[in-house]
Amino acid sequence: MTVDSARLTLPSVASTEQRYRRWLDDAGPMVHHIRALPTRTRIWGWAGPLAVTGVAAVIRMTNLDHPHHIAFDETYYVRDAFTLDHFGFATDWDVKDEDNPHQFFIRGDHREMTDKASFVVHGDMGKWLIAMGMRLFGADNGLGWRFAVALAGVLTVLMVGRIAFRLFGNPLLASTAAAFVTLDGEAIAQSRVAILDGLLAFFIVAAFWMLLMDHLFVRRRLAAALAKQPDPRHDPWGPAIGVRWWLVACGITLGLGAGVKWSAFYVAAAFGIATFLYDVVSRRALGIRWPIQGAIMRGGFPAALALIPATLAAYVASWFSWFQHDGAYLHNWAANLRESGEAVPRGWLPDTFNSWLEFQLRIGRFHVGLQSEHSALSNPWGWLLQIRPTHFYSQRIDNAESAFCVTETCMMRITSVGNPALWWLGFIALFVVIAVAVRTKDLRAWLILAGYAGTYLPWLLGARATVFTFYTVVITPFVALALTFAIGLLTQQITLGAPPSPYAAAISAGPQPVRLRASDSYTQAIGWKVYVAVVTLVIAVGLIYLPVWTAFPVPEWWYQGLRLLPKW
Repeated sequence: MTVDSARLTLPSVASTEQRYRRWLDDAGPMVHHIRALPTRTRIWGWAGPLAVTGVAAVIRMTNLDHPHHIAFDETYYVRDAFTLDHFGFATDWDVKDEDNPHQFFIRGDHREMTDKASFVVHGDMGKWLIAMGMRLFGADNGLGWRFAVALAGVLTVLMVGRIAFRLFGNPLLASTAAAFVTLDGEAIAQSRVAILDGLLAFFIVAAFWMLLMDHLFVRRRLAAALAKQPDPRHDPWGPAIGVRWWLVACGITLGLGAGVKWSAFYVAAAFGIATFLYDVVSRRALGIRWPIQGAIMRGGFPAALALIPATLAAYVASWFSWFQHDGAYLHNWAANLRESGEAVPRGWLPDTFNSWLEFQLRIGRFHVGLQSEHSALSNPWGWLLQIRPTHFYSQRIDNAESAFCVTETCMMRITSVGNPALWWLGFIALFVVIAVAVRTKDLRAWLILAGYAGTYLPWLLGARATVFTFYTVVITPFVALALTFAIGLLTQQITLGAPPSPYAAAISAGPQPVRLRASDSYTQAIGWKVYVAVVTLVIAVGLIYLPVWTAFPVPEWWYQGLRLLPKW
């Protein structure tokens, strides 16, 4: 037996692989194998988030038909979803009374529907999901209009809980993160009104989970491949990863999300950058000599080939109905130009695809040039503090109209404002996450920041002038994870990375993670008190604000008392 073959005996490979995995965990320990956890931990890792999800389902599904009115942008998406399901493409409505445009539709009377294709500025995916709810429960009631968004909101809570469990390995923190989303006003309001942003949040969170699974896959593959090499230092780039199916799934999910709203493309870009960065950090933690070059050549190109084509293909596929129906908007645009003898832009493309591309360009021009004087316009700089919320629905009633109205008159409102306790404490927690990411290179912190980067940073940099605070529902899951991460550090349920082994430190460049751990019981006791205070505050504030997220009748003074900021 040669020296090299002796090195590769099975026990040696297994122990070496475990050592490499420990080094990778030093850059941010996560749950690699659920089955390796104690049975009790595995059970509570599911039971806790599922119990919280049950509460979320009650909040989001109860009395979903209320209010029996088309609220806010439901005026676009509900009717577009109905005609999309009926004709295969969205059509115009010939409304006779602009002061009461939905009087017939909410009664199941569709006399104002036409077959003339309408110009829509968002893809079909979200509207197909809304249409499925109307197929199940009818188009003449709010349960039908809103079921899809409510279900997406419930599933988002569960996914956040399971993501937190994978990140932190702690059932209590997993349940805490899920509870934060359960009691957030943005998440609740947009699970009870049939607009697109709650559906977009669902796809983004699902894609984030797949990004996390890809990261764990990369760790396992790197450790396994290096363990089989007689001398890991022989290859300065480190091993190749192979096909990254989790990234393919992530791309498909984000492509479908872009079929709801284009802002999913921002998230795809952020997640793509995140895959490269965690490849660099992982290779560096393993002592690979040229981690950046290795991440580009052995990780970056395969990652791009997995993520980008999958995202684009899924987005194009989400328009399947447009491709099938000649009556769809601009469907015959290129063919008509050709028949009339006019020059056809991009005439080398097939006519149908060229027409679809022209449609996409017009959507893009609409968004770039969109200017509005809407009273709810907000500056993205204030989003993380919920400075200017969006009011979806408002009606004043007297006590004869509702048994729940205990004063002479009451207000029923749906206001898309986040839970102030969650968002304001989450704003502080964000700086904790940034500090941890910079100081210790903890990959869990960087993954949370990748979520912020994809859902918030583009708007902060001026992606479009006409924007609203209700867009922040896609940020809510990352606010919840950031706050959970911060209080997990305080209670010492989360520990930060230790320096890699001397071998890795000796042959890798750049700063290494540092362990920051307070071990005294006094500090831990303070941390638990903070944890209890934070969770109690979020729950209490959530219950107080719940009526104005769900159109439950409350006295005028109740509503006025909740207006903590001037623009609320």
